[in-house]
Amino acid sequence: MSTLPAPLAKTAATARPSVVQLAIKEKAALYAAYIPLFVEGGVFIPSTREYKLGDDIYVLLTLPEDSQRYPVAGKVAWVTPARAAGNRTQGVGVRFPSDEKSHQLKLKIEEILGAHLASDRPTQTI
Repeated sequence: MSTLPAPLAKTAATARPSVVQLAIKEKAALYAAYIPLFVEGGVFIPSTREYKLGDDIYVLLTLPEDSQRYPVAGKVAWVTPARAAGNRTQGVGVRFPSDEKSHQLKLKIEEILGAHLASDRPTQTI
């Protein structure tokens, strides 16, 4: 039972970040999901759930050929709404935090993608 007044209890409950598991199995899918435009790095997560810019989101990310799950406490920094132009997938771009674990994750993703980072193929966000 909550000891907070009803309006505050509701606000506290909705402020909790959502948790999303994202397992990327192929290098092409990682290329499409990775967002190198964010200085800290980030990933696109297909989702029909409504998010707003700045929402906290906790991602458990699995990369191709790697069974480890990488926890990321990120923020929504990109929103692709339903029925977006160009048949884009609905979802959100999550910006990695600026901490050492996220920096190492960004380096790992960029190592996996290698020369693909310079490709001009379209991604989920650009």
